[in-house]
Amino acid sequence: MNLVAILDHFGGLQPTEWLGYVASAFVFTTFSMKTMVPLRVIAISSNVLFIAYGYLHPAYPVLLLHLLLLPLNYWRLRQMLTLVRETEAAHDGDLDMNWIRPFTTTRAMTPGEVLFRKGDPANEIVFIMSGSLRIAELGIVVPPGEVVGELGMLSPDKVRTQSAVCVDGGQILTITYDQVRQLFFQNPKFGYYFMQLSARRLFENMTRVQTEIETLRGVAKRTEDFQPAEP
Repeated sequence: MNLVAILDHFGGLQPTEWLGYVASAFVFTTFSMKTMVPLRVIAISSNVLFIAYGYLHPAYPVLLLHLLLLPLNYWRLRQMLTLVRETEAAHDGDLDMNWIRPFTTTRAMTPGEVLFRKGDPANEIVFIMSGSLRIAELGIVVPPGEVVGELGMLSPDKVRTQSAVCVDGGQILTITYDQVRQLFFQNPKFGYYFMQLSARRLFENMTRVQTEIETLRGVAKRTEDFQPAEP
C-alpha cells in the first residue's frame, strides 16, 4: 500500500473508526508510561474510547473486553491513589498505633527492669506507651511515644547494640521482626513510617558520634595549648 492509498484510507474513515484508532493510540501510550497513576488514567481513557467504538461500530468482543477492563483499571487507580495518600500521611504525621495493636503484645515493665542488654539477640521492636527507658551506653532517656530496637532488624548480626533499662513503671507494646516484615509489605503507611524511623535514628547516631568526636578534638587541643614548655 503506497502513501496515497494510506491517505485515502484515513481520509475516508468514519467517526466510529477514528474512535478505534485514537483508542489504540492510547493503548500504545500506556506502554511508554514510567509511573503507575498516569498509566492507569490513560488505560481508563482507552477503555472508554474502545467501549464507544465497540458499541457504535459494532464490535462486541472489543466492547466486552473493555467493559471488563474498565472497572479493573479504575480499581487499580484507586489503590494507587490510596497508597499515595497513606504515604503522604506517614510523611506528615505520626503512626496511628490503634491499628497496629492487634499485631503486638502488651506488657507492663517495672522500675529497674532490663528489657535487653547489649549483645543480646534482637528479635522485636518496642513501642513505649507509658513510662520511660534509659539507654545505658548513651546515657539518654527515651520518653513515651518513642520506639526502640528497630535498628536490630537492619543489623547484619541481629544483636542489640545498646541496653534498655526501665526508669519508671509503664507499659510497652512489642512486635516481632517477622511481623514487621509482613506489615511492611501489607501496609505502605507502616512501611514508610519504619523507613523514616530507621533513617532518623541513624542520623541521630551519626550526629551524636560527630559531636563526641568534636568534643574529644576540643579536649585534645586544649591539652596541647596548656602543655608546659620544655625547659
